Amino acid sequence: MIRRAEIQKIVNGYDDLRIGVLGSHSALEIMDGAKDEGLNTIVFCQKGRETPYQRFDRIADEIKILKKFGDMSSAKNQKMLRDTNTVIVPHRSLTAYLGYDVIENSLKVPIFGNRALFQAEERNNKKNQYYLLKKAGIKYPKIFKNPKDINKPAIVKVQEKKRKLERAFFTVTSFSDYKKKSESRIKQGIISKNDLKNAVIEQLAIGTYLNFNYFHTPISNNVDFIGIERRLQTNIHDYNALPAKQQLELDIDLQNIEVGHTPASIRESLLEKVITMGDKFVAAVKKEYPPGIIGPFSLQSVITKDLDIIVYDVSLRVPGNPILATTSPYTKYQYGQTFGIGRRIAMEIKSAQENDLLSKIVT
Repeated sequence: MIRRAEIQKIVNGYDDLRIGVLGSHSALEIMDGAKDEGLNTIVFCQKGRETPYQRFDRIADEIKILKKFGDMSSAKNQKMLRDTNTVIVPHRSLTAYLGYDVIENSLKVPIFGNRALFQAEERNNKKNQYYLLKKAGIKYPKIFKNPKDINKPAIVKVQEKKRKLERAFFTVTSFSDYKKKSESRIKQGIISKNDLKNAVIEQLAIGTYLNFNYFHTPISNNVDFIGIERRLQTNIHDYNALPAKQQLELDIDLQNIEVGHTPASIRESLLEKVITMGDKFVAAVKKEYPPGIIGPFSLQSVITKDLDIIVYDVSLRVPGNPILATTSPYTKYQYGQTFGIGRRIAMEIKSAQENDLLSKIVT
């Protein structure tokens, strides 16, 4: 792991700050927030995927096109980023395309976030999200360690064979159902046997799915509640819209591939639980992964008919939900204006720079 003191020394020598992002996932959201706060930006695009950033060029001060995303971490680009006072804001695609080893041991550029924490998202990590949720006293689904133990509706959380960023999750009701569906997906090339071995099987939580988004850093006064959204996923969403008779007539494999977001809110009487849950999670992470959470995080949850909140997934970096920037009432309650994760990040970085606290929010 790159020593934090080394990164702090670099950022303490920065003058005019610039925000750097990899051109995928939530780069537009991050850059838009940076421009709202008067910060310059640079985006690294893979050739063939640069069009959105060129089209929305108001928010991209510099667009650097690479042969492949991984080239962002080349020695030449790292030097350029340090020389131009750049702080990298991480999202899911950064960890996917650069890899944890590069981010933890080779990328000697200040990152807004706790680079030691990113791997906790992975369910095969020892101190993973389940571990953190347990430490925080937050409910999460029962885990079936052996497929033979499946005796209730469950979801098999496995990644796609070819597109490692995409999910090939599927639901089952028993061990025989698990065998039938997994063998079919392996035969079709959707998943691999090895990935299935590493999959996690959770009891299916029944209720309303909502993603709760928060923000906190070591210099924050509180854990900000930024807002709520729901995922739009193919092909399951449109399939669910069909009448039951048509669903029964179709013989298709359902998947949960995220393609967008829709805004949501929650009844006011449940906000106490939501806010407290964020506070408890921040406190637990600080003990297990010092200096704790730096920046945004999301607790993807289900609210049951008994109004219990069960967290089924955790994002420990920018969750990627730009819809919050124009729809969340919760930032308006706290700050008097509606904004999303991108601007909240920029606000914190700008404040840290003005108060000589940048070293507190980077690793």
